[in-house]
Amino acid sequence: MNVEAVMTKNPVTIQAEDTIREASRIIREKKIGGLPVMDRENLIGMITESDILALLSVKGPSEDLWLPSPLEVIEIPIREFFNWEKTKEALSDIGSRPVRSVMSYPIITIEAEDTIEEAARLMLREGIARLPVLRDGVLAGIVTRADIIEGIGKKKEDEAE
Repeated sequence: MNVEAVMTKNPVTIQAEDTIREASRIIREKKIGGLPVMDRENLIGMITESDILALLSVKGPSEDLWLPSPLEVIEIPIREFFNWEKTKEALSDIGSRPVRSVMSYPIITIEAEDTIEEAARLMLREGIARLPVLRDGVLAGIVTRADIIEGIGKKKEDEAE
């Protein structure tokens, strides 16, 4: 069975200069895990939930132990207030950044005529959950792990009949 038989045709896409906020909105509303990123008509990358979540990663606890002195106890709430203000500012900046700044690239793709087994091998090797599907160098669809599982199940049913 080839990829074209199980892919989602005409996938939802986003333009490279659109904002991360817009990408997040589309991902949430469409209940999808990622979007092909386009530069007009050309596929140039992917943005996924993981790419967006990685922007929110925070550093772990400090390596050194710090115990406050009595005077610093008063200072801690003030310092934490300013840290929170910086964090809020950083979060609002993330949403206004262009998708291009966080998309995954170079883009890993598969051809519509390739088999679902080839798609599964590629996804496992690259550690990805979705692949843009090309036909004659143009985005024709997207295939996910769930599509492949469904295709394998359908293939087994067809063989049993």
